[in-house]
Amino acid sequence: MGLYEQETTKYRIHLSVQTDGVVERSDVVGAIFGQIEGLLGSDMELRELQRQGRLGRIDVKIISRQGKSFGEILVPTSLDRAETAILAASMETISRVGPCTSQVSVQNIEDIRVTKRNQIIERAKSLLLEFDEPGIDPDSLIDAVRESQRIEKIETIGPDNVPAGPNVLNSDAIIVVEGRADVINLLRAGIKNAIAVEGTSVPETIISMCRKKTATAFLDGDRGGDLILRELLEVTDIDFVAYPPRGESVEDLSRKEIVKALRNKVPIDYVLEDRVSEYLSGRGQEAKAENKRNHHNGIEKSYTQSEPEPLKTEIPSQIELPSPESSDSMSNQCEGSPLYEESSEKGTDLPYRPRSVFNHISEVRQRGVIRMLSNEGEVALEIPVSQMEETSFEETQPYQGVVIDQEVNQKLLDQLVLLGIRYLAAPAFTGIVRRPASLRLIPFR
Repeated sequence: MGLYEQETTKYRIHLSVQTDGVVERSDVVGAIFGQIEGLLGSDMELRELQRQGRLGRIDVKIISRQGKSFGEILVPTSLDRAETAILAASMETISRVGPCTSQVSVQNIEDIRVTKRNQIIERAKSLLLEFDEPGIDPDSLIDAVRESQRIEKIETIGPDNVPAGPNVLNSDAIIVVEGRADVINLLRAGIKNAIAVEGTSVPETIISMCRKKTATAFLDGDRGGDLILRELLEVTDIDFVAYPPRGESVEDLSRKEIVKALRNKVPIDYVLEDRVSEYLSGRGQEAKAENKRNHHNGIEKSYTQSEPEPLKTEIPSQIELPSPESSDSMSNQCEGSPLYEESSEKGTDLPYRPRSVFNHISEVRQRGVIRMLSNEGEVALEIPVSQMEETSFEETQPYQGVVIDQEVNQKLLDQLVLLGIRYLAAPAFTGIVRRPASLRLIPFR
């Protein structure tokens, strides 16, 4: 019987093995016993050490890839330190496994007793914390009372008895959510002007309110949320859309996530271009074009150069909102950009829709390329992302924007900013701590 590692093991030898051919676990074990036999003398014979219970079961994990094998060898022992070191060094002399040349190297020798001591210390710490009697935190008591007060203020309004926050009737802006639980979660965050649809059939109360007030749709980031948004667009007027993280429900968001989503809401014009393009066909096409002609000025005033401004959405007063910039700056930014679409082409009566950034996103997505866009919103250059470092971009070339199918970090952002671009679209942005105020970041939807 071999040594049971969990009972008497003192040390564990970690080795890595690599062969130039495909081998199995049994080949590695056979090479260990075959090539070390007689090398260390009779007192250090592996089979004898196992029989005496001083050497444990040799564990081998190996995988094969592209005609080569890689793996890890674990050897538990109860030998002393010197004998364990000798045994580990002897295993590095193994030069063949089966018919294949191989290389075995020692990664480290682990002292099992030290590992167990550390486990004991960590477990003792957690047990000690469990023994402590929890004190009464005055702040938590106050928060609990305030939260219960907010939840109790949820109301039902209209003949449809739709759940709503206490400020819905008096506010000039409302937030349309899916269900009662979403209204309660927004109340916990201090937002009191939310109203719930509760199903895909939009109540008449909400239809009427959305036509009279500034309405923001804040729905779950799943297929159900998309369907409710489409229903809202068909029966009433929605001004903005706020997005939770994809796949998340509004009722599960933290206060920070709720405020962030509402701050980053976008005008419905841009949402229609990207997510509900079917709504633009048939009868909706003419109404859409007319709506865009009548509301260009309002849209320009809704955006700053860097982030969308959360107009008329009730957010707790203690949260500092970004200061709005002048509408003239936004007009200059939008003019000539693929994000800014003209409703008709000069000299024609037919609707004209230049290629928007969302068209380019749909073409670039999942292709692993970077696309440079001209001032007219057309493709100036497109190359694989893997060739970016080898490509010398002309800084004098008037690039308007970049669409890249790769996550953008601060280093990549700094490189692209040198090209003088006005907007950058990518699947995600991570670690961004600085960027020019004139540059707009557009995540893929």
